[in-house]
Amino acid sequence: MSDSSAHSPRSFSTTRWSLVVAAGRRNSPDADVALETLCGAYWFPLYAYVRSRGHNAYDARDLTQEFFTRLLEKDFLQSADPQRGRFRSFLLTVLKRFLSKEHDKTQTLKRGGNRRKLSIDFDSGEQRIQIEPATTATPESIFERQWALTLLQRVLASLSSEYRNSGRGELFDRCRIYLTGSAGASPYAETAESLGMTEGALKVAVHRMRNQYREQLKEEVGQTVASKNEVEDEIRSLMSAVARP
Repeated sequence: MSDSSAHSPRSFSTTRWSLVVAAGRRNSPDADVALETLCGAYWFPLYAYVRSRGHNAYDARDLTQEFFTRLLEKDFLQSADPQRGRFRSFLLTVLKRFLSKEHDKTQTLKRGGNRRKLSIDFDSGEQRIQIEPATTATPESIFERQWALTLLQRVLASLSSEYRNSGRGELFDRCRIYLTGSAGASPYAETAESLGMTEGALKVAVHRMRNQYREQLKEEVGQTVASKNEVEDEIRSLMSAVARP
């Protein structure tokens, strides 16, 4: 499964992570699909964490792939606690446990054969790491920031797809900068004129886009927590992670 899997959280009536947690150790095809979809979407923050722990790109690829292979075989799912089980927190906890036990890494990496593997574009991941500015942040902070950025990128990609499918791709491209309140955004009047709209009409369009963005953000975050009640707290945590230097 590719990390570019379809952004389709609406395909589950419950959240993906709560579905996985509920399945526990029982065999559940739906839970298997949900877990693999989540792993395919959020592999990069874990790879970035492994790299920040001092592993070179080659070893980090092998360790990350081995970790997901074991996770998809449900070796670790017995520790998933639905009462305090955000997918982000669960993954980092079990990854730390996995790395701490990998003293003889060569034996682990020799295993494999026909075992189930996640299709991961590590080349693109390494490119992302290479363009990141130097930082003194802890591996945990790097993981949280990359998790938040990955989630936001998925939301933007999903919203962009909706606008393009409805023939409004140019509107999205010109207005997406207003979603984040960037200081570099052009005045509304200037953008409106370039789009052949009135300034008032553009403001209405941006307001609608922001509402759509917010709803899709809540929906995406909802797939990674065990309860809808955790969504707002998780959004605040993610925004804080992005804001940290």
